[in-house]
Formats: sequence, C-alpha cells, structure tokens
Amino acid sequence: MIARFRTAPIHVIVWVAAVFIVVPFVYGLFGGFKTTAQLSENPLGLPSPWVTENYTDVITTGAFWRQLLNSLFIAVATTMLVVFLSAMAAFAFARFAFRGREFLFTLFAIGLMFPFAVAILPLFILLRTFGLLDNPLGVILPQAAFGLPLTIIILRTFFRSIPNEVEEAATLDGCTPFGFFWRVLLPMARPALATVSVLAIVASWNNFFLPLVVFNDPNLWTLPLGVQQFQGEYAADTAKILAYVIVSMVPALAFYAVAERQLISGLTAGATKG
Repeated sequence: MIARFRTAPIHVIVWVAAVFIVVPFVYGLFGGFKTTAQLSENPLGLPSPWVTENYTDVITTGAFWRQLLNSLFIAVATTMLVVFLSAMAAFAFARFAFRGREFLFTLFAIGLMFPFAVAILPLFILLRTFGLLDNPLGVILPQAAFGLPLTIIILRTFFRSIPNEVEEAATLDGCTPFGFFWRVLLPMARPALATVSVLAIVASWNNFFLPLVVFNDPNLWTLPLGVQQFQGEYAADTAKILAYVIVSMVPALAFYAVAERQLISGLTAGATKG
C-alpha cells in the first residue's frame, strides 16, 4: 500500500502527459472527418455527417506521396551522415587521449544550447553562397550539423562504457584501432546506434523551419511544408489540414512502434554496461 502511495505522483504525471498528447491527436483525427464549417459550428463534437473525402483526397494526390518520399530521403540521408560522423568522433573522444580532447568535446556540448532560429539568417546566406537553395543538401547538411552534438554525447557515453579489456584483446588479435572500431565496437553499439538513428529521423521528419527557408520549389517540399497547399489567400481548409497532419503522422508512428525497443534499450545501455 505504501509503495503504491509513493508511485502515485508518477502515475498522475504519466496520465496528465498522456492526456496532453492524446487529446490533440483525437481532435485532429475526428476533425479530419468534418468540414471546415462543421469545425467552426461544433469543434468538439463528433462529425455529422462523416466526411471521408478529406482523407481520401490527401492519400490519392501525387503531391502527398512526393512529399512523403522527399521527407524520407532527407531523413535517411541526414541520419546516415549524423551517425557516421558522430560514431567516429565519439570513438576518438571516448578511446583516445589527446591534448584538447575535453575542450573540443565541450564545444560540441555547447552546441546543444545554440538555438537553431538564431543561426537561420547566416545559414541562409551561406547556403545561397554555395548554391544549395532548392537543393536537398541545403537541408541535409545543416540538419546533420545540428544533430552532431547530442549524437556524439550519447555515443561517447556508450563507447566509454566498453571495458578496456575488450580493446586489449582485439589488439592482441591483430586489430588496428579502426579495425576495433569497425569490427568490435560498432556491433556492440547497435542499441545506441539505433537510439541516435531514431532521434535523428524524428527530428528531420518534424523539421519545418529549415525546409521552409531552403525550398521554394513545391516539388521539393517535405511533409511539414505540404500543409501550405491547403492555405488560400484569405482562408485555409482547416479540416483538410487536420486530415493531412494525421496521415503524415502515420509513417513516423509506425517507425517508432518498430524501433521502440531499440530506442529504450539504447538509452539505458550506457548506464548498465561496464
């Protein structure tokens, strides 16, 4: 009884957080089955009648699937670049002692506190100078750069938890430092790699501001930018926007459902190894 009383505040917090997450999702789900007029007249009630055309119009248009493929390409490319560079940097920070190591690592850690919005103007000028506007690389490279700090911190913690005896045994077997990194460390770090991959994909999938600045061509729009196609000069089709947002969430939710176990195990791996 006492144990239940002690855990009650945690349960309350979880339920409150769940309400704040579920209620907007349910509102958007049912709102997609209404017309914009119904949303104005009866925003909280059930649709009457149910309007399925909002969802069917979204999933039957070529624009949606093109935006889906754009988002998928940018997210995968960003994730591969972030994980590849971060894994090598984290390996150097975790397994090598060199002058200035902690200073350089601190610089990466400071990057977590650097607001992305502050950098958007100089970033836009830089991308324009290099001709990367209306180019997927104009989104992929900055997203990868801003994803490095958190990814390096997570992977460094995991790499440092690997006992030195493992590296010594690999060295005795003839492994070079890169061979130990590639053949031993990376396979052992699969949970951590899965964790940072999920975080990078979700961050890229939800990114609206950077694609908005970089892409003027509608053929390059990602899913977050696709909402603009329902915005008129004087009004917006709110019901269709809700349907579009719900459909856009499905791939991300499906991916998270598949990767949930790896994400949780990766977040706790650094604390349980070694």
